[in-house]
Amino acid sequence: MARFSSPNASLRHSARADLAYIGGSLLAFMVLFAVARGMLLWRNLPLAADVPAGELARAFLVGMRFDLAMSSYVLVPLVLGMFLPGGLSQRRFWNLWLAIAAAIFSFLAVLELDFYKEFHARLNSLVFQYIKEDPGTVASMLWYGFPVLRYLLLTTLLAMLAIAALRWVDRHTRWSVKQPNYGRRVLVTLMAALLITSCARGTFRSGSPLRWGDAFFGQYLFANHLALNGSFTLSKAALASVADQRENPWLKHLSTADALQVLHHDLVAPQETLLASDTFPMLRRFDPPPGTATSPFRNVVLILSESFSAQRVGVLGSPLQVTPRFDALAKDGLLFTRFFSVGTHTHQGMFGTFSCFPNLPHYEYLMKQPEGAHRFSGLPRVMAERNYDSVYVYNGDFAWDNQGGFFRAQGLNKLVGRFDFVNPRFSDITWGVSDEDMFDRGFEEVVRLQQAGKPYYAMLQTLSNHTPYALPDPLPVEKVMVDGVEEPHLTAMRYADYALGEFFKKVQAKGNFFDDTLFVFVGDHGFGGSRQITDIDLTRFHVPLLFIGKDIQQRFGGTRTTVGSQVDIVPTIMGLLGGSYVHNCWGRDLLALPAGDPGRAIIKPSGTDQTVAIIEGDMILSQVPGAAPKLERIDLDPRRPRVEPLDDADAAKRLMHSMQAFFHAGITALQDNKVGHSDQLHDTVVQ
Repeated sequence: MARFSSPNASLRHSARADLAYIGGSLLAFMVLFAVARGMLLWRNLPLAADVPAGELARAFLVGMRFDLAMSSYVLVPLVLGMFLPGGLSQRRFWNLWLAIAAAIFSFLAVLELDFYKEFHARLNSLVFQYIKEDPGTVASMLWYGFPVLRYLLLTTLLAMLAIAALRWVDRHTRWSVKQPNYGRRVLVTLMAALLITSCARGTFRSGSPLRWGDAFFGQYLFANHLALNGSFTLSKAALASVADQRENPWLKHLSTADALQVLHHDLVAPQETLLASDTFPMLRRFDPPPGTATSPFRNVVLILSESFSAQRVGVLGSPLQVTPRFDALAKDGLLFTRFFSVGTHTHQGMFGTFSCFPNLPHYEYLMKQPEGAHRFSGLPRVMAERNYDSVYVYNGDFAWDNQGGFFRAQGLNKLVGRFDFVNPRFSDITWGVSDEDMFDRGFEEVVRLQQAGKPYYAMLQTLSNHTPYALPDPLPVEKVMVDGVEEPHLTAMRYADYALGEFFKKVQAKGNFFDDTLFVFVGDHGFGGSRQITDIDLTRFHVPLLFIGKDIQQRFGGTRTTVGSQVDIVPTIMGLLGGSYVHNCWGRDLLALPAGDPGRAIIKPSGTDQTVAIIEGDMILSQVPGAAPKLERIDLDPRRPRVEPLDDADAAKRLMHSMQAFFHAGITALQDNKVGHSDQLHDTVVQ
């Protein structure tokens, strides 16, 4: 870096030299970003298998707009420096600034290689959320789950090459003059400022600057994502994190009154009566129809399984043979085959499943945001009103994602986490005990509650199927091999399936001991594969929902194709338990929908990716910010999921209207703390 100093400080750099220095540096950064995009393509080649070469080439061309914008941000200080008396003659300072930027961009480019492979998203606010979490756990996950040393070497190499290019630009743009023309310098500087400002905006048009939705140029999601710039998306996420959430763009489409009118039409069932809509707009009472048979179920055991993707489940069509135990259980239960997580992160699956509240734009980290302290009308709330006992058993640390604070605020009686296990058979330094240990302890807790005689609900959450996929040795299942190479994620899922099967062996060995208990299994979210369908990468949301209990298949059949999401789980459970109850859930009882209703789900990815979608039957309407909504017909066959355009303007308009109302009403209720209901109001309406 020392050699970046000016060789002749007595001479003034000409405006032309400064402009060439800026232009050359701009070109160096553009090349760096192009190389980074090529590395991302190489790391995720399976996702590009079905993408035409022309579309991939176009992604690089479209991506140049984002690269140009990001490079220009870095060069703004240099343009301002041209207004100084000496211009950019103090090259040591400017070269240091550019070298730091090149090192940061190189680091982010390498970081994104596996970030995208894991989340199928460019860098976003998830990066900041992981930084805020326990640094020891995050460091352990990275160290044991990824080739950290190799990536550090790659970062160093990439940064050194970029800095070498910048040094070359510096050496070849040292044109000096003894008597500078200040008028010409001012004119050139103003022109440079105008040009760099336009480049930073990403467009020469008036109106809105470049938006990440501008990268969505075609029908192939990976090509669209490839066109983006990870440093660009991360910087936008940083700006969004300090924005006023009350200015949420979803509040601009409808009035609150109109949104609630649509939502009441969409969510309130014939068996439900709205209550106190002036105070709690979605509060309603469910009354079973006259003549409804008494439910055999008294207790509930709800299992939330880490990364249990429906696309890898055998009974749903996967040929991978990863889930033989789940497949066997499904033969005796009620399986929903078109079910979706509300988000793509575990904590979103948690509050969606347990609190029947959706994943809303700009509230993706609800369990850690101030609004997460609200008392939601979820399973803990409605069960507490029936005087149920409760327990939550989890492999890991309840401090992660603020789970302990969130669930205690919701009224859970007992939390059992990684530090409550004594002599576990296996404990991972990163996350905690194995799924076998969790299910062993979970079974003990459930038996204790069953023997106590008081009605209860238990929540069991698995964790072994998570990076870095640390599993017991010896492993009780065979590793999953694909084309002769082990797939650690699938091996971890097969192990999670094994642990689930061992749990139910113990349950079944108890005979009729659990005849009054309803078991519910759902994945917290799926994970990416070699194909991305729709602009929201739908297969990452596809999870199985399975109900297991006495005579449940005789009453409801073995499978349902009704579409639903995690916000529908609590109402469906309560419907199976029977009786009246008051709730403020954002879902519906999937077993009590009106005839002909195909069901629906509204979903959103993690982080600051503001893509959203609504699914109804075999239709999906995806909305990418800054792009036109896209209506498509979907086929979720795991062997070859596919999508085709659907030309139905009326359906598109109706679904968009429903999604706008859903988000508007949800955001407003969350901001105004109208997601639950007061004890005084409950005492009034249940009498």
